[in-house]
Amino acid sequence: MRKIDIETWPRRAQYELASRLAFPFYHVAFPVDVTPLRAWCRAHGEPFYFALVYLAVETMNGIENFRYRIRNGEVWLIDRAHPSFTTLGEGDLFRITSCRLGDEVADFCRRARELSGRQTDFINAIDFPADELVYVSCLPWMEVTAVSNERDDDPDDSIPRISWGRFVEREGRLSLNMTLEVNHRLIDGVHIGRFANRLQQRMDALGEAAERGGGR
Repeated sequence: MRKIDIETWPRRAQYELASRLAFPFYHVAFPVDVTPLRAWCRAHGEPFYFALVYLAVETMNGIENFRYRIRNGEVWLIDRAHPSFTTLGEGDLFRITSCRLGDEVADFCRRARELSGRQTDFINAIDFPADELVYVSCLPWMEVTAVSNERDDDPDDSIPRISWGRFVEREGRLSLNMTLEVNHRLIDGVHIGRFANRLQQRMDALGEAAERGGGR
């Protein structure tokens, strides 16, 4: 983790412009072809939801702007972000589970399933700063075009939010709409476009590995 020197930061002007806004947040929704990820999950018996959580947050970690955090008026670059995701418990009550990302998708799926399966508290404890999380949620019961998240009106909130709904089949491919909600002080449209493209590349690579019979 390192502190960003605002005075010499290349995006200082963009940061200061958005910092004058009371609500510097925006969201973008876009379609994602999850056909290859679904194929990989079926080939390896892994849960689709946890696999997509892993891929989305790991893709973010590869793009520096998604790892910027605002702390006490200062900008910091964290080393790695970790997912905090919703799961459904008893009585149709959702829980929030946070889990270290790790370095491999199948290992994360195993740990996320075990952790959420034995969780009894509404929100589990973590051993790292809370703003190193990425918030993830899903509405698997319906196809959605976009999702917004509740938040305080704190312009320093720099935690990205990712949401999606149920995937549907169109012309032989499985697609879902993903929503990415970010702070414009730190993240621009070019970074969201980069995220969308790299996420698709990661899923395509897993699909190719599933066809070859590998890729765990």
